[in-house]
Amino acid sequence: MVENTIFREAFGNSPKIRILETLIIGRELDWSLTDIAEQANVGWTTLHSVFDSLIDSGFVKFTRTIGKAKLYKINEKNIIAQELIRVFDLLTIEENKKALKELELAA
Repeated sequence: MVENTIFREAFGNSPKIRILETLIIGRELDWSLTDIAEQANVGWTTLHSVFDSLIDSGFVKFTRTIGKAKLYKINEKNIIAQELIRVFDLLTIEENKKALKELELAA
């Protein structure tokens, strides 16, 4: 079962959103397709059916090749990707503030 997150609640729990969320969370890292599929809980066939559109739209960029593995990451120069990252960060901050308030009330 795939855990629901605040980002997925806001944008939907589609494979494309789970892939983007994975890349946003690990934005400092280069990801192989295998790692993206595993972390995003997306099947290999599904990953391949949506990944090209993420590259074509400029949300994801190829970074380098290690052995046979091609590595990718979120394209932080893409203005829409920048906004998705900003929204992700804001949602996460608000969720953390809410959790802290709940902890304070419970104490």
